[in-house]
Amino acid sequence: MVVHASFRLISYSDELVDGQPIYVSSNCLPLKASKYEPAGHSFHAAALKFLGCEEDAEVDDQKVSNDKEQTCFPSYESYSSKGKKKSGEGSNQQDHYALLGLSHLRYLATEDQIRKSYRETALKYHPDKQAALLFAEETEAAKQAKKDEIESHFKAVQEAYEVLIDPVKRRIYDSTDEFDDAIPADCAPQDFYKVFGPAFTRNGRWSAIQPIPSLGDENTPLKEVDNFYNFWYIFKSWREFPHADEFDLEQAESRDHKRWMERQNAKLTEKARKEEYARIRTLVDNAYKRDPRILKRKEAEKAEKQKKKEAKYLAKKLQEEEAARAAEEERRRKVEEEKRVAEVALQQKKVKEKEKKLLRKERTRLRTLSASVTSQHLLDVSMEDVESLCMSFDMEQLRNLCDKMEKSEGLEQAKLIRNAVGHADESEAKKQDEKKNVQQNGSVETNGSTLLKTFEKKEKPWSKEEIELLRKGMQKYPKGTSRRWEVISEYIGTGRSVEEILKATKTVLLQKPDGAKAFDSFLEKRKPAQSIASPLTTREEVVGASTPQVVQNSGARTDSSEESSSSTSQKPADVTAANGVSSSSDQDAWSAVQERALVQALKTFPKETSQRWERVATAVPGKTVIQCKKKFASLKENFRSKKSVN
Repeated sequence: MVVHASFRLISYSDELVDGQPIYVSSNCLPLKASKYEPAGHSFHAAALKFLGCEEDAEVDDQKVSNDKEQTCFPSYESYSSKGKKKSGEGSNQQDHYALLGLSHLRYLATEDQIRKSYRETALKYHPDKQAALLFAEETEAAKQAKKDEIESHFKAVQEAYEVLIDPVKRRIYDSTDEFDDAIPADCAPQDFYKVFGPAFTRNGRWSAIQPIPSLGDENTPLKEVDNFYNFWYIFKSWREFPHADEFDLEQAESRDHKRWMERQNAKLTEKARKEEYARIRTLVDNAYKRDPRILKRKEAEKAEKQKKKEAKYLAKKLQEEEAARAAEEERRRKVEEEKRVAEVALQQKKVKEKEKKLLRKERTRLRTLSASVTSQHLLDVSMEDVESLCMSFDMEQLRNLCDKMEKSEGLEQAKLIRNAVGHADESEAKKQDEKKNVQQNGSVETNGSTLLKTFEKKEKPWSKEEIELLRKGMQKYPKGTSRRWEVISEYIGTGRSVEEILKATKTVLLQKPDGAKAFDSFLEKRKPAQSIASPLTTREEVVGASTPQVVQNSGARTDSSEESSSSTSQKPADVTAANGVSSSSDQDAWSAVQERALVQALKTFPKETSQRWERVATAVPGKTVIQCKKKFASLKENFRSKKSVN
């Protein structure tokens, strides 16, 4: 909008042009300017202002309002438009390096070079040295303009020196200096070093660590290449990030206002720093993806991995083939073994059949030769004796007997048969005795060597302590422990081998507790009963002979009765012995407590229980196995007699 300053309407706002309202921007919402002309006191004040005359005194109500505004505490929202640096300052920023003649060095210029260049430039452009230029001007206005130009140029040189000689100000200035932030996106493989090399060199000026590593070429070792990319992936920049909308802390109205400005500036700086690091990371990622050396190494690693995979596959295939060949050989061996075993069995079967035929032949021969003897009943030889010989003798014995009978006749044949029958009876009796011994003892001890071999073959049984140590060892050394079973064997400490421990884990630990042994363990853990020396305080009633107990339901329930004794003159030493065992004079006397204990023990340990009477005697205090058996027999006899009477 073109402003015509030649004519204006009298109004509160100087920005009203041609009577058209405009919108004024502030830290609040846009306001629409009034298009009405002032009247009264307002017209008078506006006229005086238009003529350049302003009243020194203000209206009282304006003073009051101003006082109120001054007393109000400014909010953080009012800070948003206060203290901001003008954005136009950055666009009109002068080139300090050019003023000092360091354009060819710029950020590479040292402090000594800056000082030397400043002395030369200040001496050259000092106003006293430039006084001759003023005389070349004709008019006073031109001379004044030239003088102002010389002074402003000299002031600019001084400002440039002040900025560049201060490390903090120079860093800020160098951060805003002209810089190419372009990131190469793509390039041909042969142009990689030409495209990305200058980009890394250009961005290396911001590195806090100097010197920066070089990108190198195709002959650079891979270790240096990895170091190069590691350096850039953890890149540290010294670059500052001044923002056009930053707040000037010197314009802060209060301490809170200054802190708020610092927080806002920190947010802008952090945002700019993140963008800068993202830009550097993009550059490094693009280079890493297209680096021919990295691509070559990846291809080599991929080829090596594929080679290992193929080698592993071939090894697995060879192993499977070897396993299949071994399985085939094992199958063939088993088939041949089965075939050989079948042939041996067939041969044995043929031999047995042949022996059976020969045995039948010899039996028939014996029956034929003994027919005359049995028919005449010589020496009471009967056909049953002959049949017993046929069933008890083997083929050789029958053959020898038949050969002897063929050489003899009549009575001699009967004697031979009678002697053979007696010999058969003796051998049969021996066999029966041996069979009984086997049933009683569980094994037949033929000689000392056989017994020793059998003992050696038997495995040593596991004790309770060993089983408990094995359980604790398996809990203490779980699966995954190095040399677990050897460690457990050392933990048990009884010389158990690994094979025995493995077998025990599958047999001994998996066995359920035996219910028949529960009472044994109870008796082992039970504390021994205290003996009572005095007959007056004993709990056992030994004052008379107890009446017979009636056992019902196969001896399960009994009815006991007690008879009082008239004799009480026994000595205390004859009543009880040590450990609660009755004396010899009262061994047959049973108290009610003992009878109940006997009945309960008979219920607890049935007939099929091993070592029944030893357990019963242990459960009955003060009685032996023989006494318990006698008492049980008497109870049983009384029960039968009572039942017959009823």
